[in-house]
Amino acid sequence: MSIGNSPEDERPFEDVSDEARLSVGRALQQARIAAGLTVDDVSNATRVRLPIVHAIEADDFAPCGGDVYARGHIRTLAKAVAIDPGPLLDQYDADHGGRPAPTPAAPLFEAERIRPERRGPNWTAAMVAAIVAVVGFVGFTAFKGDDGGSAAVAEGATPSTSKSATTKPKTEKPEDPKPEPSDSAIAAAPQDKVTVQVSTPDGQSWISAKDHNGGLLFDGLLKQGETKTFQDSEKINLVLGDAGAIELYVNGKKIDENWRPGAVERLTYTKGDPQAG
Repeated sequence: MSIGNSPEDERPFEDVSDEARLSVGRALQQARIAAGLTVDDVSNATRVRLPIVHAIEADDFAPCGGDVYARGHIRTLAKAVAIDPGPLLDQYDADHGGRPAPTPAAPLFEAERIRPERRGPNWTAAMVAAIVAVVGFVGFTAFKGDDGGSAAVAEGATPSTSKSATTKPKTEKPEDPKPEPSDSAIAAAPQDKVTVQVSTPDGQSWISAKDHNGGLLFDGLLKQGETKTFQDSEKINLVLGDAGAIELYVNGKKIDENWRPGAVERLTYTKGDPQAG
């Protein structure tokens, strides 16, 4: 027996008094029925799994996996049934303790990582001091020698400047690899596989990637400027926590979807031309 396959089987709520306020799930369900859509129709149109749609309409948001994803699903379902998601999101926030703020967790971890790294420069300063002492000693002994020796020291000073000059172009080389990840990922996209590259040039986003067997390839926060490349023989399933911050390449081609900031997107890509499957 299937649930929610026919809008005629679902009836409006009996409590129609002005004082009764519809819950978020009930409001979505009523709007869906009014639009003549079944739960299957909404699930297929939004790519939100059928059990999650049923749970949300019953005001059970636990299967969503957290407030961030619950809010994303509410926004997506509201658009599918042609109602304004704003009041529903405000009502959800009021019923669940306010709007979630998941981003402060990242700076805490970064602070913990930075602390041990600050101990390194102490050793570097000690080594520099030792080198300066040795150079000073050599310079002092050279000045005590004859004029020829001082001239030799003066002549020896020019190679040091040439060495510093040669190091300048080396500092410019690290700037070249920045465009290489996308270029290399595009070039390394074989025809018999699906290759997906995800990057966050202007922000950060949580992402999850799975192969065609459901195996987890990556699940975590992609910080600003970072890039991840995934490859599978058949398909790759993606979940983008903040699609507006994502730059996406599939099989060597850029995906130009004007996703809004904060939008949660579930995508599937296969071999061939990039198209959400």
